[in-house]
Amino acid sequence: MPDLFFYGTLRHLPLLERVLGRPAGAIAARPARLPGHGVFWAEGQSFPMIVARAGQSAEGLLVAGLSDADIARLEFYEGGFDYDLRPVRVVSDDGGMARARVFFPPESAHAPRPGAPWSLEDWAARWGPLTLRAAQEVMAWFGHKEASEIAPLFPSIRRRAASWLAAQARPADPARDIARDVRVLEHGHDCLNFFGMERAGLRFRRHDGSLSGPVTRFALLVGEAAVVLPYDPANDCVLLVEQFRAPVFLAGDRAPWVWEPVAGLVDPGESAETTARREALEEAGLALTRLESAGRCYSSTGSSGEFLHLFIGIADLSDAPQGGGGLASEGEDIASRIVGFDELMRGVDAGEYKDLPLLTTALWLARHRDRLRNDA
Repeated sequence: MPDLFFYGTLRHLPLLERVLGRPAGAIAARPARLPGHGVFWAEGQSFPMIVARAGQSAEGLLVAGLSDADIARLEFYEGGFDYDLRPVRVVSDDGGMARARVFFPPESAHAPRPGAPWSLEDWAARWGPLTLRAAQEVMAWFGHKEASEIAPLFPSIRRRAASWLAAQARPADPARDIARDVRVLEHGHDCLNFFGMERAGLRFRRHDGSLSGPVTRFALLVGEAAVVLPYDPANDCVLLVEQFRAPVFLAGDRAPWVWEPVAGLVDPGESAETTARREALEEAGLALTRLESAGRCYSSTGSSGEFLHLFIGIADLSDAPQGGGGLASEGEDIASRIVGFDELMRGVDAGEYKDLPLLTTALWLARHRDRLRNDA
């Protein structure tokens, strides 16, 4: 097979290892450059793009000895974005010319524009770990799904990868050694869509010190979410939003329109605080003046890996817009209303609300309401 020249993220050997499914020592790679081209950040994105530029050379990696199976794996990883393999001539590290093929991005009116010159080192520092984790999930579906099915799901995959990295960064349990106390016998991916479903066969350390027998467990994975209950301390009221929730409907509940706080998924590279402020604007047209952390927690540890960042968002609700909200591009149809604090708590006590983040933030607000009102 012809050699391939990589100018972008696949120059990162750990990523190339993951996509090809073999260690770097088994990959014949050497430095090379493609004259007449430059590599730039795709504007507003976390990946590079190659552009014809007279007088410039695109630095890269020339990889030889690729099999048909290797090409199939590479096309699966890149092909869903309509990247096209084209023949070129590159200058190898010994100064000689070599024939190769390159994945070129599609040329269309919707393609991103080139931004600043791209740096592999800068990309690896900021996006390398996330991309490696995302590639692990992507390549788990090689041979099971088409590349065109994977590409639209990359944002969801990257959110799950970012959530996994954030979980890894949280403190370990000082009383347990997870490497010793959890033994993974088998791991797989059972579903890929907006959510991911992972399966693990494992044994875990029991409270009597013994290891459990083999068990199979499943986890619904989505990422991290920011939840914010807007509160006006001067007027002692909150803003709630209501929307149709398909999981509630599919669970058989005959009241699937649910009153909730404002909420949204945290995008890679974004803080939970930024997400909370963004979602308040999108769902309720609110500019929050301050955020109070109301806790961080898993939404349902027996079934889901979703991790929530809970906030009370201080805002002036005296002239807050009520009615419709949400993004049409995301199929959102959101209503909102202002509820006095006493009315909110009567609803909590009467069991009128069934959204756990709403109950949690409402009870946190009840504990801290006096302080927030005194600070107003």
